[in-house]
Amino acid sequence: MGDTPVPEGTIIKTDFGSIEPASQAPGTVPTPQTSPTETGPTETIYHTVMTGDTLSNVAVTTDQTGRYQVAFDLTDEGAKIFGDYTSNNIGKLLAIVLDKQVISVPRIESAITEGSGVIQGNFTTESANALAVQLRYGSLPIPLQVVSSQVVGPTLGEDSLQKSLVAGIIGMVVVMLFMALYYRLPGVVADVALLIYAMIVYGLFRFIPVTLTLPGIAGFVLSIGVAVDANVLIFERLKEELRGGRTLRQAIDLGWDRAWPSIRDSNLSTLITCAILFWFGNTFGASIVKGFSLTLAIGVLVSMFTAIVVTRTFLHLVLDNIEFSTHHKWFGV
Repeated sequence: MGDTPVPEGTIIKTDFGSIEPASQAPGTVPTPQTSPTETGPTETIYHTVMTGDTLSNVAVTTDQTGRYQVAFDLTDEGAKIFGDYTSNNIGKLLAIVLDKQVISVPRIESAITEGSGVIQGNFTTESANALAVQLRYGSLPIPLQVVSSQVVGPTLGEDSLQKSLVAGIIGMVVVMLFMALYYRLPGVVADVALLIYAMIVYGLFRFIPVTLTLPGIAGFVLSIGVAVDANVLIFERLKEELRGGRTLRQAIDLGWDRAWPSIRDSNLSTLITCAILFWFGNTFGASIVKGFSLTLAIGVLVSMFTAIVVTRTFLHLVLDNIEFSTHHKWFGV
């Protein structure tokens, strides 16, 4: 199904689902009409009910039992045409054709008169997203043409993955050096917290598990920057409090309390963006976007934990017994 041309007179054998109202539907929608031939097989003749430009929206949803289905909405013109046709052809098959290829043949279970419905069948998340994408493509007013395509072999793909990992490690080392040189002793403490952050994230990737693709690695590397950003905010506030004459313990607590609202708001904004990207990737079958958003979200959540618990705890353990007045240079003040 889906890879045979369908000019008039073609005999079609296919598995089919069903099409029902107020849950999903088609792109280019011819309907098969059959007539017996003298030799016995059924000859399928196509009559176009409506074209893809009558589709206004297509999305993947689930029914009450959790099974995947493809939901669709029609324009006002399409709703009238489809309502009239489905009312008169309940129980018949309706072929969905894209570029002369049959992509789905659901059965009309009931009249669809409200302009929205669902296509049901034995869908997986991949097959449901694939059908939704095909229906959206069918609603475009112009045809798409493949200009070029490339296949990346496993050797090249592995090489790119390894180089990305090396780049990520180099980036992390450079960040740690910057923190140690600029913030001195607090920066070294932050570097230890950053190593713990990296180990926690790696453990979560193995536990979930997460497949590290190139976008996934990019999301992880970006999350390192988010983790460092929290420490930078804390340390800048810490230095301001020390310059204001606070004791080291007071400066740590006040620096944290005053930096926390900025850390919280920036991380929540990033998490909201990750949720939008994950939904977009799940709805439109963009697995690359899903991988990036997932690893970034995990990294942001862990960075919040390390900022709240690990960094603050380490600062008190290491710095509470140090006399700031005699060790100004240790704090870059």
